[in-house]
Amino acid sequence: MTDPHNGSAVPRRRTAFAEGAEQLRAAATTEPGRLRIIGAVLALLVLAFGAVTAWQTSARAAAADDVVERSQPLTADAAAIYVSLADANTAAASGFLAEGQEPAKVRERYESDIRTAARKLATAAANSKGSGTASAEIATLNALLPEYTERVQTARTYNRQGLPLGGAYLRNANDLMQTEMLPAAKELYDAEKARLSADYDAAKSYPWAALALGVLALAALGWAQRRNYRRTNRVFNLGLVTATGTSAAALLWLLAGHTLAFTALGDSYDHGVRSLNVLHDARISTLQARSNENLTLVARGAVTVPDGPDAGQDKYDVDYRKLMHRLDDGGSDQARSGLLGAALVRADDDEGRAPVVKAMDAVTEWQERHKAAREADMQGDYEKARDRVIGDDKATGESFDRADKALEQAVAHEQQDFRGAAEDGRDAMTGLPVGAAVVAVLGAAGAVLGIGRRLSEYR
Repeated sequence: MTDPHNGSAVPRRRTAFAEGAEQLRAAATTEPGRLRIIGAVLALLVLAFGAVTAWQTSARAAAADDVVERSQPLTADAAAIYVSLADANTAAASGFLAEGQEPAKVRERYESDIRTAARKLATAAANSKGSGTASAEIATLNALLPEYTERVQTARTYNRQGLPLGGAYLRNANDLMQTEMLPAAKELYDAEKARLSADYDAAKSYPWAALALGVLALAALGWAQRRNYRRTNRVFNLGLVTATGTSAAALLWLLAGHTLAFTALGDSYDHGVRSLNVLHDARISTLQARSNENLTLVARGAVTVPDGPDAGQDKYDVDYRKLMHRLDDGGSDQARSGLLGAALVRADDDEGRAPVVKAMDAVTEWQERHKAAREADMQGDYEKARDRVIGDDKATGESFDRADKALEQAVAHEQQDFRGAAEDGRDAMTGLPVGAAVVAVLGAAGAVLGIGRRLSEYR
């Protein structure tokens, strides 16, 4: 570039970055300049360590809080919706078998289940925002629930009048429940379980970036103190020692806190969530088996399996046998591989195992009594078969009630175990984000003061 007035060359103006780099190189040629650069780098490293630690631990603490307060309760609500619908269907069939006016206790159970399902659906709708699958299934269930209750009520009306059409309406209500409502409830349950797993993964993931910065900051501080010792023959620099101590404390706190949280959350998942998943499946299978058992008598052979190895057999009885095999394969107590066997394996204490063993005994008794009921039914003695299913003396209903109550107790115990362990995991990270930030500021201040002490010797 030339001057337009005299034609002489004009020096090219350097950029601000180039000038800054030149000044930095110039400063690095003197010991005070090098000390200032070292102090700035140390302070930045310690602050970065604290900032990243606060950020990552805050995210993990929030995820752990979601596990305890949001995703697991929503998963439990989704399971409660599934159980309530299945139990309502069972109660409806039981009441129908009684003929005439159904027992008040059965009617109250049905209505309580419907109210519970409606209430839990409202809760899920209010808290499942952001989950497309959950929202869609909740909308489906909200639309189908009134239709189902209307069909059940119509079946009751015809049944009280002694009209066979009542059985057709009840089977129609059952088909709606089995083919549309329970699958939708299962999809909702699975969606909430997936969200719970995602929250667990977020809460348990190690803060590698924070750990790496912590190690780097300690290494840089160690190098700075060694450099200081070699140049001054002074063993300690109070400021650098303070920065090193606070950084080491923050790193140890991070390691210990996250390790404790990881362990506790892992325990809550392995011995809480996994057990709950199996127990929920077992309870649902129990309820569906009872519903099929009742419908076997309601249909009286009108619904059969169309094809396959069970072709021509009563469809509800075939479904009952499949569900009971899923619950308990009939092996020895030590080798059972059904849902109840899996629940027994996952129970980690005597208090958790006791109700599962009670459920196993009740299911075994139920199967024996069911055989007697089926024999009576196959011989054409409907009244005797019905008494052995819903009667007051050694009926299958007694065995079912014991199994359902035992599983409910097992669920309550595992829920308590889950919450205790999950809260321990969440609490292990309490104070880490704020503490890391405070410690980082103290460490950075110590590094600056330590380097400032050396700089004062040059003034």
